[in-house]
Amino acid sequence: MRESEGRRWAAMTAAAGTVFIAAGAFWLSFTSLADLAARSGIGAGQAWAWPLIVDGIIVVATVAVVALAGQRSAWYPWALLVGGALVSVTANAIHAVVAADADVPRMLAASVAAVPPVVLLAITHLTVILTRTTDPATALAAAAESMPALPPGETEVTRREDGVADRRALGWELREAGWSNKRIARELGVHPSTVGRWFAVAHLTDTTDTADEREETTR
Repeated sequence: MRESEGRRWAAMTAAAGTVFIAAGAFWLSFTSLADLAARSGIGAGQAWAWPLIVDGIIVVATVAVVALAGQRSAWYPWALLVGGALVSVTANAIHAVVAADADVPRMLAASVAAVPPVVLLAITHLTVILTRTTDPATALAAAAESMPALPPGETEVTRREDGVADRRALGWELREAGWSNKRIARELGVHPSTVGRWFAVAHLTDTTDTADEREETTR
């Protein structure tokens, strides 16, 4: 119990730290991109919107990538994430080259300026992962406590078989919803090969039933 609470507090502390780091990285990148936008001819009243668009794509796309993990549509937020990161890093580097002092090497200025957008990308992803992290031991303990007592005449084996049947039925519902076998396995806490066997056995059963019906019809 103490170990699970310690892990929970550690995760919360790490998440809080990532928020502060992300805020600092966003602010540094924001000021550089806003100044670059103003130097490029965008009015002072609108220059602040350009860094919000560029770095905002990174934040939103990172959250979407984690939320859509395992789905076919995840390629789109990945494309937005890569594109937004490239634009942000390149723009920060260009601003550093333009605004840096003459005695500062351009490569050094560009490298220093590229750190905030890269940190923003990495720390946002870490923040999302930390907020989604659950302690397996705590989840198992909660499930064990919430499980009702066995009624008279029911054995643990019967309950286990019923649980497998319930998970198999839920797996079929998720499959019909378009989920992949890997995502279904991760959601139900089983191995992907187990999910594959569920659907393979059902497919063979349907094929056998269809063949029997055809044979009876021909008779």
